[in-house]
Amino acid sequence: MKAVALIAHDNKKQDLLEWADYNKLTLSTFKLFATGTTGKLVSEATDLEIHRYKSGPYGGDMQIGSDIADGQIDAVVFFWDPLAAQPHDVDVKALLRICILYNIPLACNRATANMIISSPLFKSSNSGTESTSSSPKEEHHESPDDPLDQATTS
Repeated sequence: MKAVALIAHDNKKQDLLEWADYNKLTLSTFKLFATGTTGKLVSEATDLEIHRYKSGPYGGDMQIGSDIADGQIDAVVFFWDPLAAQPHDVDVKALLRICILYNIPLACNRATANMIISSPLFKSSNSGTESTSSSPKEEHHESPDDPLDQATTS
């Protein structure tokens, strides 16, 4: 079962709630994770089971980033507000960076979120997030799926 993280800044929570309610049936086929307040609101609005992390400003974004690095999250739906300054902007940028680094699909608006959750590529057991390198990885103490291994071969 694919794992999807849901995050929304305050000015985007209503947008995420409407999107989640509209896509409730599809979302019910995924294991859902969310930052604290967002998870509570989505769960109450949709009756979907959601594992909740801490609120974003209290480390929830970083908890999701950690699970991405551990291979536990397959996609992130993050409705962030590009027009409002965030007190935890550094954490937000770190989360966006970790999604790119680990090749995790990241949706920042409804259109992209719809494309990800409805894509046959995402729903398949092989979502394309594995390494495409044909050379074997060197043995070391880090995870064999560490994207930093790939950076040394590029």
